[in-house]
Amino acid sequence: MGKIILVTGPARSGKSEWAETLAMESGKAVVYVATATDNTDDQEWHQRILEHQQRRPQDWVTLSVPIELSATLADAKPYTCLLVDSLGTWVANLLEEDESSWENIVVELLETVELVAADVLFVAEEVGWGVVPAYPLGRMFRDRLGSLVRQLAALSETVYLVTGGHVLNLSVLGSPLPTKEDTGVFRSQDS
Repeated sequence: MGKIILVTGPARSGKSEWAETLAMESGKAVVYVATATDNTDDQEWHQRILEHQQRRPQDWVTLSVPIELSATLADAKPYTCLLVDSLGTWVANLLEEDESSWENIVVELLETVELVAADVLFVAEEVGWGVVPAYPLGRMFRDRLGSLVRQLAALSETVYLVTGGHVLNLSVLGSPLPTKEDTGVFRSQDS
């Protein structure tokens, strides 16, 4: 099994840049797994994608994977480092899935992560630090991404928080919350 690393943080914090640095330092062939699809009608979005593309070294392979993340991870070779950027976009791409389908997708992803041969760096946006979204779809996105990030963090060797242009290694500075298996009691994420 490869190393799993989670890099999380707010928008424009530097989390992708930190993940890119870690990928370069891995010494492995880097496969950039882009979950976003370009939309030239949305110039601001298009510009963000261009900025990410321009930072990448020429020898990195880029895969466009808006949906089939589990299959991509399962096919990864041990000599590679996959940089998945980002989980928030991937979750947004799957918002039309009903709750049962979403749960199955998450279970498949987590099971795949536990068996993946390559090193994997996940980039994830932090959500829910402010106002509760006024619309059901916004709340569903926040809840799905927040829950996924927490579950991936439990499987990760290292978890970084990047905020304000600073990197915090949460695996060193913090302690993971006990799981329901640790306590024998199920606790909701908001308690």
